[in-house]
Amino acid sequence: RFAPIGVFGAISATIGQNGIAILKSYAKLIGITYLSLIAFVILVLVIACKIIKVSFRGILRAIKDPALLAFTTASSEAALPKAMSQMEKFGVPKSIVSFVMPMGYTFNLDGSTLYLTLATLFCAQIAGINLSIEQQLMIMFTLMLTSKGIAGVPRVSLVILTGTLTSFGLPVVGVAILLGIDQILDMGRTTVNLIGNCVATTVVAKWENEFDYDKMKEFVRQSKEESLGHDIQQTIEQIKEG
Repeated sequence: RFAPIGVFGAISATIGQNGIAILKSYAKLIGITYLSLIAFVILVLVIACKIIKVSFRGILRAIKDPALLAFTTASSEAALPKAMSQMEKFGVPKSIVSFVMPMGYTFNLDGSTLYLTLATLFCAQIAGINLSIEQQLMIMFTLMLTSKGIAGVPRVSLVILTGTLTSFGLPVVGVAILLGIDQILDMGRTTVNLIGNCVATTVVAKWENEFDYDKMKEFVRQSKEESLGHDIQQTIEQIKEG
């Protein structure tokens, strides 16, 4: 309940120190971050599902509740138990789910790596420093290693970002500016982390020839029926109220 007050305070302090013009930079960074996350989902996760012939929409239906929880709380761990349960119902064996999902929260943080790379470029541009393509690629590969294991600690991404900026000789003043919108960005990257781990679990199950396609089809069918029944119920209630 106090989180919105804290976010408001962080944004207010940042605007007070840097002026109202900082909101334009915020809007650009938020837009680019979410566009990058969406592009990653479409170009990597959707294609991975097509290769193994698994319904990506079905996965989204299976994890819609834990994904919503991850988005609203910006906490991957809060959504982990429910996500694991849903992936078992989706057709992934419990032995694979219980091994891949927890490990994925340490080694498969796609959203966090994307965000940290963009945040580093943001901090460099704030200071008026132009990075070459080689430097950008080096930063990305570095963050792929240093971002491992950050999911369990709130705001630790800012610590990783600070260390990366220092290593590449970039000013860390941008970290204080990012503090004002870190919660907003954290919501998106946490959700992508969750979706990526669920897709990875499905891929590993297919790789081990353990994925149950019949169970997946049954789950998708039941989800559609439940969704249709819910829509019909809502329509009936609206007619009664009208």
